[in-house]
Amino acid sequence: PEKIKQGLAELDLLAEDWGGETIYVPVSALKGTNIDKLLESILLVAEVQDLKANYKTLAKGVVLESRLEKGRGPMASLLVDRGTLHHGDIVVSGTSWGKAKAMTNHLGETVKEVTPGMAVELLGFDAAPNGGEAFDVVKDEKAAQALVDHRIQIARDKKAMSSKATMENFFSKTAPVGDMKELRIVLKGDVFGSVEAVKDSLLKQATEKVKIKIVLAAAGGITESDVMLANASEAIIIGFNVRPETKARAVAEAEGIQIKSYNIIYELLDDVKNSMAGLLDKKKVENYLGRAEVRQTFSLPKAGTVAGCF
Repeated sequence: PEKIKQGLAELDLLAEDWGGETIYVPVSALKGTNIDKLLESILLVAEVQDLKANYKTLAKGVVLESRLEKGRGPMASLLVDRGTLHHGDIVVSGTSWGKAKAMTNHLGETVKEVTPGMAVELLGFDAAPNGGEAFDVVKDEKAAQALVDHRIQIARDKKAMSSKATMENFFSKTAPVGDMKELRIVLKGDVFGSVEAVKDSLLKQATEKVKIKIVLAAAGGITESDVMLANASEAIIIGFNVRPETKARAVAEAEGIQIKSYNIIYELLDDVKNSMAGLLDKKKVENYLGRAEVRQTFSLPKAGTVAGCF
């Protein structure tokens, strides 16, 4: 606890017993120590600072985490900050949106509405939103689509006409920072926790001569907007346990953006390390045996979600 206090003190969060104003409560989830004191302290701070939330408005808050769940699709854990989130509401986060089809609380119970301060797991997004990103409830699907299209257009407007970076020609394509070179990466994974782990591992690969910059790290499949971002920032796209969408692959091929997919973190790190050392083979081609486009999905009680493909 003392080490944690010292680290947070550097961020201007000084403990009360050190002469500061921040309340610290040492707790143990395993033993249940001081949980009651923690709750009392939260209520005390809320009362002293007169912290209140508006319940009677459209909900907004933050995405805590997101993941792709087999048979169910994108799942997102949300924390409501303002307003009340109802079953059936249209929710938008970044370029992802959807209808709140099902909501479960921390006990796994189905709920119909979520008030400020409550966390909920939501099913209904068309793609996994980014962890840490804000979400908003809008009036209808038309407003949601207009907002998403606007955000995608902003990303497209930032598109730069530049040479594309690949891991094979890293040293000839990366932008120098003084005498240092920079490898830019757009990272996507199946679960936000895995994305964070891969991101931390990649950043540790940086050396005195080569810097690694993570342009985007998010959960979900590789989408067209990811390709646009990689194009604008001269980055390569790395997927961990995810594949690019058909449209995203087509755009990437047209724009010359490199997409590399991995299932094993060690192979991913080895390729990045080798590219930094200029040791990668000139070209590595992945041959596809077939591709399918999902036309319709059907939910079966025992089998889960079945996709009709072309």
